[in-house]
Amino acid sequence: MNTSLENTAVLFIDFINDFDFDGGDNLLQNTKEILPNLIKLKEFARENNLPLIYVNDHYGIWQADFHKIIEHCKNDRSQEIIDALTPKHDDYLLIKPQHSAFFQTPLQSLLSELGKTHLIIAGIAGDICVLFTAKDAYMYKLTMSIPENCMASEDKDNNRYALHLMQSVMKANISPF
Repeated sequence: MNTSLENTAVLFIDFINDFDFDGGDNLLQNTKEILPNLIKLKEFARENNLPLIYVNDHYGIWQADFHKIIEHCKNDRSQEIIDALTPKHDDYLLIKPQHSAFFQTPLQSLLSELGKTHLIIAGIAGDICVLFTAKDAYMYKLTMSIPENCMASEDKDNNRYALHLMQSVMKANISPF
């Protein structure tokens, strides 16, 4: 990735997930395929002292307690992903009520306080929550890298189309990580 790391933060969107919904099996399988890349991205963030910001659906748990959300989401299907990507004590944790990581969250204020203007975004579902987040980031005039191998959707064609939109409309770098 050819960008300055001084102004960069990493967003992990919705990886704490129970995959218990229509299409969840497809999303789970596609997420497992990108898991090695997500682990490498997480390690890259740590090695380069980049803020790692988890933004996740709240599952009706509004206390913003990731331990409760993890407990709610962890099951036989989701355990491998949750175990590999569980936030550490020094990561940032935000819950969101809807698709975008910016919508009704303090994400923009946090990024401003941290002095971050470039995001590396990884997440699921790419054609929904990542796409909406990228649209909002673009509107906030943030630059983005959204590695194509760090994003998954239920349907691979929809994922490719979302990446196309993020690259062509929102000027995101979608080079693999």
